[in-house]
Amino acid sequence: MKQRLVKGIYCISALESLCMKKWLLFSCFVAGNWMLVFSCMGAELAPQAGSVKSNSVNASSLLASQSAAPGAPFPTKTISVIVPFPPGGTTDVLAREVLKKMQSNFKVPLVVVNKDGASGTLGSELVSRSIGDPHVLLLTATHHVINPSLLKNMPYDTRKSFTPISLIASAPNVLIANSAVPISSVSELIRYAKEHPGALSFASSGVGGANHLSGELFKVMAGVDMQHIPYRGAAPALNDVIAGHVPFMFDGLATVSKHLSEGKIKAIAITTLKRSQLAPNLPTISESGINGFEVSSWFGLYGPAQLSSVAVEKLSQEVQMALNSNDIRDLFLKLGVTPGEMDVPTFTAFVDEEMKKWSQVISNAKIPRQ
Repeated sequence: MKQRLVKGIYCISALESLCMKKWLLFSCFVAGNWMLVFSCMGAELAPQAGSVKSNSVNASSLLASQSAAPGAPFPTKTISVIVPFPPGGTTDVLAREVLKKMQSNFKVPLVVVNKDGASGTLGSELVSRSIGDPHVLLLTATHHVINPSLLKNMPYDTRKSFTPISLIASAPNVLIANSAVPISSVSELIRYAKEHPGALSFASSGVGGANHLSGELFKVMAGVDMQHIPYRGAAPALNDVIAGHVPFMFDGLATVSKHLSEGKIKAIAITTLKRSQLAPNLPTISESGINGFEVSSWFGLYGPAQLSSVAVEKLSQEVQMALNSNDIRDLFLKLGVTPGEMDVPTFTAFVDEEMKKWSQVISNAKIPRQ
């Protein structure tokens, strides 16, 4: 290499043979003294287009190689979708299936990156730091809007650090009871709870979980007093409802459907505003006397803050095309979820309302920050 002095700054010219296949990043600064700064990255990290890849080991390194130039056309390189939960879960499966469907319309690879931990905040933080880059996205669940009111130290501002893009899917929850409980409707439950304050209880997967907050919202909207029995996970909670140790619980319809068909438990009502295709004869809580009651487990796609409207609209349109396809709809039905149907403004408003709702529920229930 030859060194040469240009306006008081040392620069280094790389050998032409290396420049053919490698790319070199130069950054030079003057801060009172001449500084020689250079950075080379030798190997390409992006996979070939045509398949959805995954990387659950070194998410930070992958994203560091993907910083976007302001005002650049979109897309210009690999699109990494961060899933802040382990591989194999519902969020991960939805991400992979949707990206697989979208891949044919993109000339760049679509990559799933699993970065789990800290109730989903570790992976979300990676995306929050990629300001303005539409090639770094987040696909996460309802926890995203609950965490701000539940966790003490958030590494980002959920409202300001992300750009809502699309609702991917939603899954109905259901109010279930032990088969021997002499209550089979919402009206009967409310009447009994008001006549016997504090006598009834409901199980949950733990303090601050979605099924716990569903119960707290029910208590507030129905004006009843019920005891919360937290467990370490949804499975042991459900087992105790089946065994009759706790009479009630809110849980995912897809999760409990087998137990319902076997008669081990019974369904009281579904938590969404509309009846579910999975159980069309099951009434909603809203139509059963608590007007406006709505709870669902949902999954959304976000980008970091300050995304261009062009990139947001492109992503939203491509996601909706994938969600409207027959194969995705058939697959989602088997998974027990409903494809999202919200445009960007509608989803943005939905996210804001969900944050407000769960913040109020957590405050009313006096749940301490963790």
